[in-house]
Amino acid sequence: MGDLAKDINSSFPSEHIKALINIKYTASYLDQIGASMLKPYAISEPQYNILRILKGAGKPITVNQVKERMVQKSPNTTRLMDKLCEKSLIKRSRCENDRRVVYIEILEKGTELLEEIRFDGFEPYMKQLSKAEAMQLNLLLDKIRK
Repeated sequence: MGDLAKDINSSFPSEHIKALINIKYTASYLDQIGASMLKPYAISEPQYNILRILKGAGKPITVNQVKERMVQKSPNTTRLMDKLCEKSLIKRSRCENDRRVVYIEILEKGTELLEEIRFDGFEPYMKQLSKAEAMQLNLLLDKIRK
């Protein structure tokens, strides 16, 4: 790991295309690591993300607000929430004024699970970047999304 061209046995028509593929390849690589860290807790990264969003909100928020805040947008957010409800990690409730609006809140069991999960496994990878390099990477990634 470390040289994209060798890792995927490919060449690139430009540095911009190589950067694009490198971002996607690295994201997939980190997703695999994250998934392996979450496996013992029987939740996926998108489910973890939903729990994190709800905990951070500090109050019930709508399904649409959860969808807007997700790191990885998912067309099956409702199904992900169904699974979290089945595990008694979150709770749904309908708005009294508008039955079409559904509020989601994290339950105590969900908060406890979040406190148990540690992503220390990413440290060896991310510590390879200095603080300045991490800041530069953040600036560059933010620049792509402008």
